Amino acid sequence: MRYSYGLTSALLIGGAAISLITGNPAGAQVAQNDEGQMARVVPRAGAPESFADLTAQLQPAVVNISTRQRIQVPAQQNPFAGTPFEGLFGNRGGGGQAQPQTREAQSLGSGFIISADGYVVTNNHVIAPQGRGEVEEITVTMTDGTEYPAELVGNDSASDLAVLKINAPKTLPFVKFGDSRQARVGDWVIAIGNPFALGGTVTSGIVSAVYRNTGTGGAYDRYIQTDASINRGNSGGPLFDMQGNVIGINNAIFSPSGGSVGIGFAIPAEIAAPIVDKLRQGQEIARGYLGIQIQPVTGDLADSLNLPQNRGEFVQSVEPAQAADRAGIRPGDVVTKVNNRDVTSDQTLSFIVANIAPGTRIPVELYRDGERRVVNVTVGKRPSDDELAQSQMFNADRAEGDGAVARPEGENSALTQSLGLRVSPMTPRFAQQLGVSADTDGLVILGVDNGSDAGQKGLQPGDIVVSANYKAVNAPADLERIVAEAKAAKRVSVLLRIQRRGRPLTYVPIRVR
Repeated sequence: MRYSYGLTSALLIGGAAISLITGNPAGAQVAQNDEGQMARVVPRAGAPESFADLTAQLQPAVVNISTRQRIQVPAQQNPFAGTPFEGLFGNRGGGGQAQPQTREAQSLGSGFIISADGYVVTNNHVIAPQGRGEVEEITVTMTDGTEYPAELVGNDSASDLAVLKINAPKTLPFVKFGDSRQARVGDWVIAIGNPFALGGTVTSGIVSAVYRNTGTGGAYDRYIQTDASINRGNSGGPLFDMQGNVIGINNAIFSPSGGSVGIGFAIPAEIAAPIVDKLRQGQEIARGYLGIQIQPVTGDLADSLNLPQNRGEFVQSVEPAQAADRAGIRPGDVVTKVNNRDVTSDQTLSFIVANIAPGTRIPVELYRDGERRVVNVTVGKRPSDDELAQSQMFNADRAEGDGAVARPEGENSALTQSLGLRVSPMTPRFAQQLGVSADTDGLVILGVDNGSDAGQKGLQPGDIVVSANYKAVNAPADLERIVAEAKAAKRVSVLLRIQRRGRPLTYVPIRVR
């Protein structure tokens, strides 16, 4: 089970029907129309007296999934290596050189059968090897205790979905995907799975949110949120609506303790069903890709750009020779629409692009320097996770002596007061110390007030301020003038573009004091 950790509290009510006293105005929403008449809105009938009949129909198609894995773990070093006592407890790796050890591990999860001939859906992380490991065996256990060996048909780490196949001598019970787009906040749902290896566990609740973005990023950070109790081992199990359709695949919980606190997340059927169908047929999962690093337009960033919050996404960097670069998208642009769809917190740029076929030409609306522009982009193909990880690895080591850059004559008192920064123009000496080319322009940060917003956001001596509010800064006076303009316009932040050794250029909004 994957976990998102955070502090929260919730009350989970499930299983039994809830009776509301609708004769009391306190139990209903009251509205007044123009004629002065009172209109009472009460909950409609629909809460079941029991989930037993529905559970009896669905439970046979829900299975437990277990794996046996062989994983490599570092061997414990001999604490007496190189001493007269080295051989006292045996030679661990010979001469203190410990060799990796192979151990057996297991994982437990849930799944559900989607066809009479034995195709099973679960989460990829239920059957994926742990660390440097290899899955040797996958076993699917039915509700009656019958066990079947399972074959991995296909898996997709980006969406965290996997399809297995079991061969049974009989026709198997199965369930079908429903339309999660029809789900509404407040609808009843039930979850069936294998929490803590307690097979056949049924919990109930309601849909708490239809499209929940958890902030973890990625193309599929879009979930159904529910308060039906979901725990470790529920991963891969189905979330059913009251018609017995699978509208979600239980995937993660939000918890400070590792146990259910009433906030669970399920992959919506509208996302899962097409991917499962392709995996089942052995087809490649090809996703759209622009090749940009982005962040939401919120808080200080929105203010520094003078744009509304929670609308669009800010381009931090653009990968050379990728789709966005070829179309002319630049760092500092704010993308507001992709393929005529608004970019919002519920409908992120990553989600929209990932669900567009590579090679498709689409319009992208963006703001640059306060002006609306539309560029046409031919969507690229998303690289594999390994290729993305390699391309995003940067050397975070700072140059030796970065923190001891010499002070200039004068203290930038205005900038110290407004931004909490002391800066100096770039010089050949600074360029040599910082490991950048001699023709690099900008302002070198010499000191940061840790109590300032700049300090809180990680700016540090040795960073280079390349621009402010999209204007080049080569002297402290340049930055002072831009800060003064921001204050005159009653903007509380300025947008600095920062260069740090071994890192890509990054935009950071800094609050003005």
